[in-house]
Amino acid sequence: MMFVGDSLNRGQYVSMICLLHTLIPEHAKSMKSYDNDALTVFRAKDYNASIEFYWAPFLLESNSDNAVVHRVPDRIVRRGSINKHGKHWKGVDILVFNTYLWWMTGLDIKILKGSFEDEEKEIIEVSAEDAYRMAMRSMLRWVRKNMDRKKTRVFFTSMSPTHGKGIEWGGEPGKNCYNQTTIIEDSNYWDSNSRKTIMNVIAEEFSKSKFPITFLNITQLSSYRKDAHTSIYKKQWSPLTAEQLANPVSYADCVHWCLPGLQDTWNELLFSKLFYP
Repeated sequence: MMFVGDSLNRGQYVSMICLLHTLIPEHAKSMKSYDNDALTVFRAKDYNASIEFYWAPFLLESNSDNAVVHRVPDRIVRRGSINKHGKHWKGVDILVFNTYLWWMTGLDIKILKGSFEDEEKEIIEVSAEDAYRMAMRSMLRWVRKNMDRKKTRVFFTSMSPTHGKGIEWGGEPGKNCYNQTTIIEDSNYWDSNSRKTIMNVIAEEFSKSKFPITFLNITQLSSYRKDAHTSIYKKQWSPLTAEQLANPVSYADCVHWCLPGLQDTWNELLFSKLFYP
């Protein structure tokens, strides 16, 4: 099994490992990272099985492909480049894809027509929806050409909601997920950062797919969990300033999720759809 995508998919991957590894004796399991952390592999030796994570936040090649140093001010995605990463997915029995957050810059997406090695680069800008459609078509084409529908399964996890605007759920203006301890009880609540236009793109492209893709729709159920983020307890990659420490709302992570937590539920859903399709 391989999870392919961004840090939210890595969170689901870590959740899966945590759910499984306690049942496996120490001598019968291992976990290693390769290629500058682009690939992480957990092995259950007695079962001849591995569960892996591969970093590819856009699925296509981009200038954010370094799994450690990927914060770039100007994100560029290379058109028609899925094989750059796809060569590492061949032979996998169960693929779990995700991609969303990195496309949501609030701006048009820069698309590279040639190669990152070209001296003169031809770059066009398109809407997030058009760029995302391009990625979905590339992914579905790769799956059709490289996966055996009689022996393999492919899953796609929907967008993970964020909770950065407290006013959206009736909270105070300027507040976010920091110090939230209860769920959102409005069953109609929908996070404004979860674009329904992107959901429409997924629905349209998946409906045309000749290879069956199992859609893990985690968006609505996760939208209620403003209390489940890592908030101020995430790893900080650089020291916090005195101003930040004085205002925890300013550095609370309202994107990623605590473990144990919500992403265990995503994997319960994955388990159900895997074994009881």
